[in-house]
Amino acid sequence: MHEGGTLSSLDPKAPLVVDVRALGRRPGSMKEQRITAPAPEGLGVEMVGVPKDAELELDLRLESVMEGVLVSGTAFLPIEGECARCLDEISFIMEVEFQELFVYDDTRSAAEADEDERRLEGDLFDLEPVLRDAVVLALPLSPLCQDDCPGLCAECGERLADLGPDHSHDVADPRWAALQGLVETREESQEG
Repeated sequence: MHEGGTLSSLDPKAPLVVDVRALGRRPGSMKEQRITAPAPEGLGVEMVGVPKDAELELDLRLESVMEGVLVSGTAFLPIEGECARCLDEISFIMEVEFQELFVYDDTRSAAEADEDERRLEGDLFDLEPVLRDAVVLALPLSPLCQDDCPGLCAECGERLADLGPDHSHDVADPRWAALQGLVETREESQEG
């Protein structure tokens, strides 16, 4: 319960739920906090993301302001996925910065509230939606194993980086395929 007497729907023991009770409602008060938490499911885009339950490290700065609590932070995330060109597995550590204002739940009426506004529930807020937004926007839509990855051979599907520069395939232009049969027939009739 909080001051208004209503129950919070947030679980205070959840890994990405933060309690700001220590700040009080004193504008100017500040608290720094480090959180280590397991990654929620689905934190990423199609080809790359944070594996579920991977360890996230978050450095937070919580500042009490007139309207609520300003949260600034940096997240260090293990990223895994596959290269968009050669489909090799890739992994790296990504650093993502974010900032969000969580408005006190009793400062503005629902009519005044902005639909994108994040609100405190009592003395708690959930960092997961903010983190999800920041991570998804920071991830590359077409991740590469290296900037100059040549990709796969269109004919045999092998990695071009593993094949030599002289790699090629003798491929007849399909538009001339019907004529290829005529040439072979003519050669046979001249030999016989």
